[in-house]
Amino acid sequence: MTKHTDPDQTLLKMPSLRAVKSFVAAARYQNFTRAAEALCVTQAAISRQIRELESYLGTELFLRAGRSVELTTAGSIFFDAAQLSFINIAQAAERIRKDHGAAAKHTLTLCCSPAFSALWMSHRLPSFFSANPDIDLNLVTTQNFLSLEPGIYPDIFITKMARVREGYRSLPLFHDVIYPVCTPRYLEAHPETRTLEGLRDGVLLNLSPYGRSQVSEHVDWGVWLAIHHLDIEDRSREGPHFFNANDYNLLIQMVLNDQGVALGWDHLVGPLVEQGRLVRPVEQEVVLEETHHYLAYREDKADDAALDRFRQWFLDHSGAPAERP
Repeated sequence: MTKHTDPDQTLLKMPSLRAVKSFVAAARYQNFTRAAEALCVTQAAISRQIRELESYLGTELFLRAGRSVELTTAGSIFFDAAQLSFINIAQAAERIRKDHGAAAKHTLTLCCSPAFSALWMSHRLPSFFSANPDIDLNLVTTQNFLSLEPGIYPDIFITKMARVREGYRSLPLFHDVIYPVCTPRYLEAHPETRTLEGLRDGVLLNLSPYGRSQVSEHVDWGVWLAIHHLDIEDRSREGPHFFNANDYNLLIQMVLNDQGVALGWDHLVGPLVEQGRLVRPVEQEVVLEETHHYLAYREDKADDAALDRFRQWFLDHSGAPAERP
């Protein structure tokens, strides 16, 4: 005897996906004609699909004003949900197509901080691409690894979190080594910066913890100076300004423009020091021996050849110990 499946109420309650697709296009362009051109259909087809959707929902989704249209309140609510759903579907389809399709190239998605991307990745990636022409990289940057957008599932994280997410294996990389940096020109113009007291009383460019996911490990000028037995509150109120920002790339660019002294994380500013573009005005530094940066990769892709090649390349260039079997 044949067993019948009960109707799926969720799927039965879904409106026509073709109608929703027409609606999303019309909402994006606020014009039925442009929506029709984008979907390679006629304007009449767009109008018919939207009328069908409005009839199904029992309310108007657009306010018609000549050739242009505007979303109603109900239309805005439906557009937010529909657009996100289509983005997720498109991203999933693209990942499956690239992972299982016949394309010759492999694609890896990486996630790291904007500073790491700009100051570490950017000038090292050419060597990876030269050695691996069959691998494309998709780089996603974030200040907070705990709240990525829906649908983002990186193959690799570069982060200070030992366990960034379930389903990933983490490899320890390097410790943080932190020291002040400025340009040779700035140091020449401000020789008092060669002492810790002069450094404290000068123009300090400070990295704030705002928006970062590892606030408890954050080192700013107050912490760095306190480790060297100086209180930042002893700065003169009539002294130079103290600039605070949560954008490390901005701070380093300001340093390179001779605008002050910032704390330099060695793995980020080391090459600039080696090139002579930046100098260390004092010899003191802070080494966070109890913390690491980590490379975390998806456990379900541990045997993926493209991921393995990137992982080994990264470990070679970061100076980290080779992965144990």
